[in-house]
Amino acid sequence: MASRAKRRAVGSGVPQPPGAQVQRDDEEEDEVEDEDEDDDDSDEEEDEDDEVVDEEVNIEFEAYSISDNDHDGIKKLLQQLFLKAPVNTAELTDLLIQQNHIGSVIKQTDVSEDSDDDVDEDEIFGFISLLNLTERKGTQCAEQIKELILSFCEKNCEKSMVEQLDKLLNDTTKPVGLLLSERFINVPPQIALPMYQQLQKEVVEAHKTNKPCGKCCFYLLISKTFVEEGKNNSKRKWSNQKKDELMFANAEEEFFYEKAILKFNYSVQEESDTCLGGRWSFDDIPMKPLRTVMLIPGDKMNEIMDKLKEYLSV
Repeated sequence: MASRAKRRAVGSGVPQPPGAQVQRDDEEEDEVEDEDEDDDDSDEEEDEDDEVVDEEVNIEFEAYSISDNDHDGIKKLLQQLFLKAPVNTAELTDLLIQQNHIGSVIKQTDVSEDSDDDVDEDEIFGFISLLNLTERKGTQCAEQIKELILSFCEKNCEKSMVEQLDKLLNDTTKPVGLLLSERFINVPPQIALPMYQQLQKEVVEAHKTNKPCGKCCFYLLISKTFVEEGKNNSKRKWSNQKKDELMFANAEEEFFYEKAILKFNYSVQEESDTCLGGRWSFDDIPMKPLRTVMLIPGDKMNEIMDKLKEYLSV
């Protein structure tokens, strides 16, 4: 069953910004594998030259409701976030599909049959959704995510913060929603604005109709971030990483960081040395991969949306 289109355009194609030269060995290896096979006759020097050329590729994107067809794509993006962490991403994907009144997937618009690119019309380039951890209490993936966050908080933060986070995650009177916004690294951040706007509308509608995810007092966000290698290597200092030292894989998540009442970082460098994590660099500067955990009050979301409009409007 094909995905049902949303009632709005997500955005027009935007060329990849020249500064966004982050490389993931695993994901991008899959994307360029066919190109490498086609270019076997080309020498290595030409391949290197191709990498530094800022070529503009305009791709039109459209958002669709999440459907069964999107299972593999969503799971793959979730694995990109959680890496080797003990989180049942298959169950999490199933839950997101079951509650498809919330969330969207990004796909390429109108993939022609005679296109030179080997693109699957059902391939997803990103997705956004929300899982109410309070409502889903007792499910394996929800419990695993809470345990994961609390365990890293205990390792990297002061006792007072651990107690505060534990209390918030287990307060059934103030639901906490896990905000999930994942996409391929070469998808521009401008696409995030309409995705978040649509998600906010869906949350409001879910609240009116008493559907899952209709009410969240707090939003939990796990962001993919990076810091230059050699800076602040002490494990106990990850939680105090300065914002200006952090680089966000999803640029818009910096605005969530600014409004978070609780935030800390933990390193995933050991996990990122696997085929799932890849090696990262910005402008050939080695970067250490982190995960930045943020807890944002629900009443701050409108302010964050205003920031997104200001900086991401095309």
